[in-house]
Amino acid sequence: MPRPNAGTKGVPRIAREAQILDIASEHFGTHGFAATSLAAIADAAGISKPLIYNYFGSKDGLYQACLERSGTLVAAEIERIAGGDAVGVERGLQTLGGMFSLLEDRRHLWRLFFDTTAPSSGPIAESAAMHADRIGRVAAEGVGELMGLAGNDDPLDASAMTSVWLGIVDSLVSWWVDHPDQSAEQMTQRCRRLVTALFSAP
Repeated sequence: MPRPNAGTKGVPRIAREAQILDIASEHFGTHGFAATSLAAIADAAGISKPLIYNYFGSKDGLYQACLERSGTLVAAEIERIAGGDAVGVERGLQTLGGMFSLLEDRRHLWRLFFDTTAPSSGPIAESAAMHADRIGRVAAEGVGELMGLAGNDDPLDASAMTSVWLGIVDSLVSWWVDHPDQSAEQMTQRCRRLVTALFSAP
């Protein structure tokens, strides 16, 4: 008899779940929630569609699981860098570099956070909001530190700059996702050049 924790064809359940999440994240991140079918994911994973229902309950449940895993990865990397010694602009550059390194072989994960075809209410939206808040808190802390170094302690200025910074991160990572020929290292160096040009311009 099969072990209770075994997946299909002797594959442990935890390994099978990870495989499904890898494939589903790529499909969702590449094609979007609405255009992705569980049948396509099952076919790519070499499993039956009922197995996906057994593991994740529904298409929404599978997407939420992909979002949870991706959000945790991204937030953990940002928090890791925040716990280091870098401050100010250097901390921001290291954060960008960390994002590029983390996502280099799985850039599709970034699109999971901004899929307009995904449900805008319910557990998926709540999960997206939770991870956005987690990332936003770290961003606000870093921006507050940067503003403090510049002698500015105005909370509204810091709030506005946090929005600007989050927009910059999204824009740069999204641009990179659209340019798959650019490596993480190339993009990290590009960001340093952009910042240098910005602060050295007359």
